[in-house]
Amino acid sequence: MYQTLAWQLSLILMGALLVAFLFVARRARDRADADAPVVSRAYRIRGILFWALLVVVTPVMLYTLLDLPYASAGIDRRESQVIEVVGKQWAWDLSTDRASVGTPVEFRVTSADVNHGLGIYDADMRLVAQVMAMPDYTNTLRHTFTEPGTYKLLCLEYCGLIHHDMIAELKVIASVAEEENSDD
Repeated sequence: MYQTLAWQLSLILMGALLVAFLFVARRARDRADADAPVVSRAYRIRGILFWALLVVVTPVMLYTLLDLPYASAGIDRRESQVIEVVGKQWAWDLSTDRASVGTPVEFRVTSADVNHGLGIYDADMRLVAQVMAMPDYTNTLRHTFTEPGTYKLLCLEYCGLIHHDMIAELKVIASVAEEENSDD
C-alpha cells in the first residue's frame, strides 16, 4: 500500500517539477525589457508555491507517517523476563540461557570491547530479532517468543578473526514444568 502511494506521489511531484521546468524554460525565451516587474512576479510566485507545497506536503507526510509501528512496539506492559547480554570478542555472555514461550523477554544488550550485532535465529536459521551491541551503551530489545526450541544468537557485525564462531544458544521452553523435566 505504502509503496503504491509513494510511487503515485512521486509521479505527481515529478510531473509538477517537469511543468515548472517547462514553464521557466518557456518564459526564459520571452524576456521582458524591464527586469523589475519580472523579479517582483517571480518572488510572488515563489511565495505562492511555497505555501501550496506546505499545505499539500504536510498532510501527506502526516498521513504516511502515522501508521509506523515504532511507537506501538514498546506498548506490551506485561511482566517481562530480563536477560542481560554482553558481547565480547568472540562470545556472548547471557545472564540466563532460558526463556519461556509467550513471556516477553527484554534483552539488555551491550558490548565489552567493539561493536557487535546480536541476531536471534530460530531453529530454521530465520532471523527473528536483532539489535546492536555497543561499548558503554545498553540497547534494549523486547521480543516475545511464540515457538519453543533452541535459538541461536549470532554476531551480525564483523568483529575480528573469530567473528564467525561468536555463537550462543537460548533455550525457549513451553512452560515451567518442561524446564523442570529437562533438568532431571
